[in-house]
Amino acid sequence: MSSATKTLALLSHFSADRPEIGLSQLCRIAGRDKATTYRHLQALETAGFVEQNPTTKHYRLGPAVLQLAQVREATVPRKLGAQLPLSQLADVTGETAHVSVVSGTTLYALASCESPRHGTRAIIDITTFPLHATASGLCALAFGPDAMLEAALSQMDRFTPHTATTAEALSDLITDARATGFGCSDRSFEAEIHSLSAPLYDQTGLFAGAVSVASVATRVSPEQERLIKTELIKASRDITRNWGGQLPANVTSAWASGSSRHYETDSTP
Repeated sequence: MSSATKTLALLSHFSADRPEIGLSQLCRIAGRDKATTYRHLQALETAGFVEQNPTTKHYRLGPAVLQLAQVREATVPRKLGAQLPLSQLADVTGETAHVSVVSGTTLYALASCESPRHGTRAIIDITTFPLHATASGLCALAFGPDAMLEAALSQMDRFTPHTATTAEALSDLITDARATGFGCSDRSFEAEIHSLSAPLYDQTGLFAGAVSVASVATRVSPEQERLIKTELIKASRDITRNWGGQLPANVTSAWASGSSRHYETDSTP
């Protein structure tokens, strides 16, 4: 990993739940030494990507990030194209729906929508998705660029007893995702959460991200799983269309075959 990559990677540790981070805390989170982390923060501060709170001396995202985010959304309006399908997905399934987008070999959270139907529900509070342990990540590995597999194999942390931590176990999950058209994470990232994902495509014709439903695992009956998969297919079609893309034949064929044959598989892109 280059110095520039390591520097920019520090930005991924900031979130709505963790808007400010002290130097020592960031060292622990990133797993880096203090001198290197400070040097990288100085570079980010000079470029306007981070700034220091004058009171706490903690770091927070700087104005340059906001400017880039506005340009990104204005020129590639992914979030807008996902909002209505996400809302409908959460409403019909009664669970938390969310969309992630790929950049390089990293899968970033884009938008989420929680259903008010249940008091206990999944909350999406991460900015990047572990490729080997989440349904979104498995979608990326099954339908995204080959380089993502190398990235996944280099970071196979164990989050729960159900997390795949070997290349063989991960290969089985990817094979299943390609066969069914859905990524599935059964308590492998969070102990109480079951997630299903379907791939998304944009105007380039390439994998662009995933749309997912995260549920409390005890609520996922066979009937509920069938409903979620049916609605994921609808959402995948709608978001892909809104992003100017078209679903490839291997995905629609996977939905139309095997265990997915009972789901809605209208061939219209």
